[in-house]
Amino acid sequence: MNSDPNTSAPEEKFFTTPLIIIFVTVLIDLIGFGIVIPLLTFYAEEYNATPLDVGLIMGVYSLMQFAFAPVWGSLSDRFGRRPILFITILGSAVGYLVLGFATALWMIYFGRILAGITGGNLSTAQAYIADVTTRQNRARGMGLFGMAFGLGFILGPAIAGVLSRWGNHVPLLFAAGLSVANAAFLYFYLPESRRLGEPALPANKVSRLANLMTTFKDARFATITLDYFLLVTAFSMMTTSFAYFTLVNFEFGTAKTGYLFTFVGFIAALMQGLVFGKLATRIGEAKLAVLGCAILVGTLFATPLISNQSGGIIALLIITAGLAIGNSLATPALSTLASRNAGDAEQGRMLGILQSAASLARVVGPLLCGVLLTNIASTVDGGTLRRTYWVAAAIMFVSLLTSIYFLRYSKDEQLADGPAT
Repeated sequence: MNSDPNTSAPEEKFFTTPLIIIFVTVLIDLIGFGIVIPLLTFYAEEYNATPLDVGLIMGVYSLMQFAFAPVWGSLSDRFGRRPILFITILGSAVGYLVLGFATALWMIYFGRILAGITGGNLSTAQAYIADVTTRQNRARGMGLFGMAFGLGFILGPAIAGVLSRWGNHVPLLFAAGLSVANAAFLYFYLPESRRLGEPALPANKVSRLANLMTTFKDARFATITLDYFLLVTAFSMMTTSFAYFTLVNFEFGTAKTGYLFTFVGFIAALMQGLVFGKLATRIGEAKLAVLGCAILVGTLFATPLISNQSGGIIALLIITAGLAIGNSLATPALSTLASRNAGDAEQGRMLGILQSAASLARVVGPLLCGVLLTNIASTVDGGTLRRTYWVAAAIMFVSLLTSIYFLRYSKDEQLADGPAT
């Protein structure tokens, strides 16, 4: 049902109770995710993992997300967001437990497979935000989602850095306990966003990959999906190789790498929580996608050139801030554009498809990263780091061209529900 934005906007309340509660739920979930990111490489190496193993461990998690994200999204359209979020968060707890109690490399693989199956709940959380916000406020809502992501990357890596003093398994067990607490919080406090009596969508019997391919019948959504895929591919190559980069070029361990991720999360939280919504209102999401992609091209290219001998810690902080800013502009901009191209009854499915594209990118990116990082001795050196980051920069450049294409050729009337100027 369409309404006049000029009459509905003044009486619209943005910070509703459901939105605040889903923000807290997503934040706690992403703190657990943030705990894993800086230490997984070092943890896997305790069991003689090679760079290719690390890429495979990262990739298999995202492969499961790719398969199950649209499943959870469609189930949330049919049965509600709340039960799906509850089940998937408990599943994350089991994955963390398996990882934390691992005694061999295969258990790390197994733990990440379990976590990946239930880790496709970001599309459900995004759909919840779409349910409780108007189209006029959706950019702010997605920015709030991004703020939770950024805060998760502030608190999670910081917790990992502190708790890793007692062993790399300790932060993982803490993440498991945090997920159990989050599931309990969700169960008692999060209201359902889908109204009872809403017609359920028919079950999707098409395969996940075929379902993703159907989006290319819509040229606009296809362009957004392709752009998002390229962006996440390049960015996942960076996150997979980042611990190796800090180890080789700066001799950082788990703690210092965790603190650096905390810095990245702090910048991301500021950008997505305080800056993105205002910029989207002024210049629009399509232009923000172009700007974010352009920043990422430059920072990805420059990252491997930074070391203790070349730029030092100051240059490292500048580069990582650039990575955070670029991603904090481009990612929520593309998510918002995708949401606006979906009908109200299909938010879960369409955002699930977008997250499937991202999960597929997180399969391709880490696998490609694992191959590029590995030298003849199955280790990482400065040369393999440079070729990895420069390939990522090249992929990001194609994403930039795709963003420019979308900005240039998308018709203004198709975004009439966007911010007015």
